[in-house]
Amino acid sequence: MKRIMFFSLILIESLIGFSQQRIKVACIGNSVTFGYGINGRHVNSYPAQLQALLGSKYEVGNFGHSGATLLRKGHNPYFKTNEFQQALDFHPDIAIIHLGLNDTDPRNWPNYRDEFAPDYAWLIDTIRRVSPGVKIFICTMTPIFSGHPRFLSGTRDWFWQIQELIPNIAKSNHTGLINLHTSLYVRPDLFPDNLHPDKEGAGIIAHTVYEKLTGNFGGLRLAPAFSSHMVLQRYKPIRFYGSADANEKVKINFNGKEVIVSADEDGKWEAGFLALPAGGPYHAIFHAGEQKVILEDILIGEVWLCSGQSNMYFPLKQDIGERSEMISSEKNNSLRFLKMKPLAETDNAPWDSTILQKINELQYFSGTWRVCDSNDAKDFSAVAYYFGKMLREKLNVPIGLIEVAVGGSPIESWIDRYSMEHDDLLVNELSRWRNSDFLMPWVRERTDTNLKLATNKLQRHPYQPCYNFDAGISRFTKFHIAGTIWYQGESNAHNAELYEHAFPILVNSWRKQWGYEFPFYYVQLSSINRPSWTYFRYMQLSLLKKVSHSGMAVSSDLGDYSNVHPARKKPIGERLACLALYYAYHKKEMVPTGPVAVAAKRSGNRILVSFNFGKGLRTEDGKRLRGFKLMDDAGNIFEVNAVIKNDQVLISNEFSTTGKNIVEVLYGWDPFTDGNLVNGADLPASTFKIQIH
Repeated sequence: MKRIMFFSLILIESLIGFSQQRIKVACIGNSVTFGYGINGRHVNSYPAQLQALLGSKYEVGNFGHSGATLLRKGHNPYFKTNEFQQALDFHPDIAIIHLGLNDTDPRNWPNYRDEFAPDYAWLIDTIRRVSPGVKIFICTMTPIFSGHPRFLSGTRDWFWQIQELIPNIAKSNHTGLINLHTSLYVRPDLFPDNLHPDKEGAGIIAHTVYEKLTGNFGGLRLAPAFSSHMVLQRYKPIRFYGSADANEKVKINFNGKEVIVSADEDGKWEAGFLALPAGGPYHAIFHAGEQKVILEDILIGEVWLCSGQSNMYFPLKQDIGERSEMISSEKNNSLRFLKMKPLAETDNAPWDSTILQKINELQYFSGTWRVCDSNDAKDFSAVAYYFGKMLREKLNVPIGLIEVAVGGSPIESWIDRYSMEHDDLLVNELSRWRNSDFLMPWVRERTDTNLKLATNKLQRHPYQPCYNFDAGISRFTKFHIAGTIWYQGESNAHNAELYEHAFPILVNSWRKQWGYEFPFYYVQLSSINRPSWTYFRYMQLSLLKKVSHSGMAVSSDLGDYSNVHPARKKPIGERLACLALYYAYHKKEMVPTGPVAVAAKRSGNRILVSFNFGKGLRTEDGKRLRGFKLMDDAGNIFEVNAVIKNDQVLISNEFSTTGKNIVEVLYGWDPFTDGNLVNGADLPASTFKIQIH
């Protein structure tokens, strides 16, 4: 069956009376349309590449003028240019307008912002008056990236004010709308001067316009989150989504029901079904024209996103409990994995040109859903595996785990670009990340090694701010999840203050992308002989007060003096599961965390420390209590003896008669701590410090 096209050749020819003349397409705009900075722009600008895509039955004219503004009172108004008169004289059948970028100049938008929409309407009306019957499309603006010299002085804010106006202008003036922004916003590597796309970027513009004019979006496709053996989130409306040719009917059969939807003019479709309780298996069948896709063995249960750096990426086959787990890990039909495997490891070696190009094209992660068995489990995240296994046993429902993790990746690589750009601290990392001491020297050195053979100065990398969001996380933001587990921070441990600022931005940005406030549980860094880790662990504890619906699993008791990767992942995964079971699933018989210090009070010549979740307080190894210290008001730290009594810790204030003013109690206050305080559930206390009252 022939695909349904939004603007098929027959339809367009009907607009011009089935004449034998070529269909005229006028590309109206500024320097991006003109092809500024592109070698051989006459064949490589976007209008030239659009001509090649559309073929000989079309005549595409380039009427771009560098520096042109849409505003008629702007510093270089398009309506006064020769190119505008030439576009009118061209008498187009189709007009593609891309203006607004130069209106972000401080000479323009601050002075004449209220005239932008009326001036756009005037331009549209003028073209229609000269060429009755013309089909007009206006375009959202291509990106301006943070390295642009005017970005922070106003362009950043004015750009988005204009961008938000454009869809309304299209609607009120009855034009088509072409989104040129989204596909390029994730490709800063194609913008050498942060404003003008190169040849490849112009090709993306041309392809986007071609799809809009022809309606050819490549036929039926499902989003990457969907495959056979997947788990869908219970008690959430079930939605399938993907792409098809414009206006094409897509028929979906699921759970004995049929839904028919139409792809929109941008080739996007979405179909909804009622929420279901845990169960399955189900199958789903998708039809569009002669195309058919079948997904089998679908379960409904709990879905968790598992992300971070190498300790989350750490596979089950390397865990010291691996042998017994592999023996016992017979096929578990109710535990499913989606491992988004990286294209290349971030090890100490250069990448070849093929890998580099695929990374720029965001083809870094790939994977499909698998049923848990000893073969697939061995390469999956050990922490995530143990987390999911415990949830499966306690909840008795199917569990789906999505792993998106990259060894060595800093937190900035997981934050979306809009959030980074609009934070006045993090924005400074975007354009100079490879030379920024915001990123750990090791991170920059490894990046330099991997990119040694790169020829593009803007070559992307999984350690680059925003990259792992663009290439990985963004694929799942419409896919319902129960929550996230997160194990990351080792590559940010040199700057606790920066992480304290960035972590809430990460969590809030993800929740905004999903559209709801899901739980976010994270792992505190372990013990290791690295000086900054003491304070970093304490900072991570403080994040609990800054991020709602969060929880922290302590791992300091599992650390290695010289190895950043603790070899025992089972306790960490299960501690994360305890948090989820207690807080997200309201299993109040569970203990979610180790003892949490809530007060330190003087009582004669003793200091009494009390705890939440302190029932059954004891030492993990049955030996004397270790890890407690005191600090005076001059910042001096002293080793002290402490004992456990009635689920409290008693510290003898031997300095009470020396004139020293003891003000704080510290615990685990060493990079590699031997603190051994646990509660009755064998869960350890975090590194902490608390004021004495």
